[in-house]
Amino acid sequence: MTEDELLQILARGEDSQHQFKRDFNNADALAAELAALANSVGGQILIGVADDGQPVGLTPQDIARLNQLLSNAASQHVRPPISPNSQNIHTDQGLVLLVDVPLGLNKPYMDLQGRVWVKHGADKRHVTAREELQRMFQQSGLLQADQVPVRNTTWDDIDERAFARYVERRFKDGQHALPLSNVFENLQLASDGVPNLAGMLLFGKYPERHLHVCMITAVCFPGVKLSDSRYLDSENIQGTLEEQFQRGMGFIKRNLHHVQGAQGFNSVGLLEIPEEAFVELLVNALVHRDFFTNATVRLLIFADRVEIISPGALPDSLTREQILAGRSNRRNKVLAEHAAHILPYRGLGTGIPRALGVWPRIELIDEPEGNQFKAVLWRTDTGQVTGQVSEQPESKPELQPESQPESQQEPQPERHPEPQLEPESQPESQPERVLRLLESSEMGKAEISLALGQREVSGSLNKTIRQLLALRQIEMTRPDAPNSRLQKYRITDYGRALLASKNNTKPER
Repeated sequence: MTEDELLQILARGEDSQHQFKRDFNNADALAAELAALANSVGGQILIGVADDGQPVGLTPQDIARLNQLLSNAASQHVRPPISPNSQNIHTDQGLVLLVDVPLGLNKPYMDLQGRVWVKHGADKRHVTAREELQRMFQQSGLLQADQVPVRNTTWDDIDERAFARYVERRFKDGQHALPLSNVFENLQLASDGVPNLAGMLLFGKYPERHLHVCMITAVCFPGVKLSDSRYLDSENIQGTLEEQFQRGMGFIKRNLHHVQGAQGFNSVGLLEIPEEAFVELLVNALVHRDFFTNATVRLLIFADRVEIISPGALPDSLTREQILAGRSNRRNKVLAEHAAHILPYRGLGTGIPRALGVWPRIELIDEPEGNQFKAVLWRTDTGQVTGQVSEQPESKPELQPESQPESQQEPQPERHPEPQLEPESQPESQPERVLRLLESSEMGKAEISLALGQREVSGSLNKTIRQLLALRQIEMTRPDAPNSRLQKYRITDYGRALLASKNNTKPER
């Protein structure tokens, strides 16, 4: 890191990945900061910096002492130990020690008192909730939610006929002749002698009796707001994973419009959004959801969009850009393995790109703070799609009242034609402004923020960048390293075409 890059970080202030400290004299305090970053998404501690972001500097003697303290804290005061990297950066005020903490692969990391810390905005907090600790164990591979035994169940709760058909269809080797419990154990569908979550969700007679949140909550609203007190249709979709998928698709089909397209007059019609897009996104929501989160999969249909919300943010270090490129990370490995033989799911990471291929107006939103992942499919090009450049609909002519006999007509006051004003151009949205900036040169987020007149990279700008990437109007200069500090963005040919289309629709002055 250069001094200029350091000053850019300091100018943006503290956040979840950057912590400013004047000095450290206590190994336990430093260990808590290291553990919090490793338990979250990683980050950097800048020592020799005041809270307001001004460098105060360190002497070479301070650097030697702090490096020794860092070594002790990382190896002896954090369990399991971590391996941060350090770098000395020269400034006019003195040296600044940069401590780079990578994302931890062996979560949860604890201090000597057994406390687990995570980042909470620019600060940190102590984790006490059992569900949050379970998710950390899951991320490190020490605990798999789909392999947790479902207590108070017996083998009578399993649909043996459905399971026998599955084994016969998949293996054709006579495993179904073994006792049911043995086959379940062999296929990792049972743990400690009872069916586990994957076994119950795939082959249970009534999974909802034991897995209360393993269902889909589906609602169709007449408007565009979640707060609407009215609804057109609603259903709590329960049953096995296959039943939930089939009934979920049925709910979508009966509440969306069908269009004729190129079909004949007597055809049933095609779904207004291609069915394949919903198949891919709904399967992903069911298979990859976080079962340690006490929430259901939500299927919400609005007048302008469809939202599929899955409990659990993207697992581990997986990013939204990586899933757009076809990367995958199975949170529920056993469930995913068997779902590939039951549902239209392959587990190759191609689902999201395939859905975008048939319907580009899909917005993917990862919400780590709310611990959920949302896919938004915009139904029509009504301008609701952020970043979508569309023409304004032409105004319809006013209908003239029917003529009346002269005797019944009332005298009308003499009207003078009003002066015609030249139409004013509409102010550009932030996505359009970003596209115009990138039309001339490649830029990073900090450069875009400055060009827009913003003091720092805002959440709104981050959202705009994500949306433009999803719509394929811009692309990364370093797609293989989406989180690189050298990452920049450039406009695509599709983005240029949209801008050209927008220019052609503006009125001449």
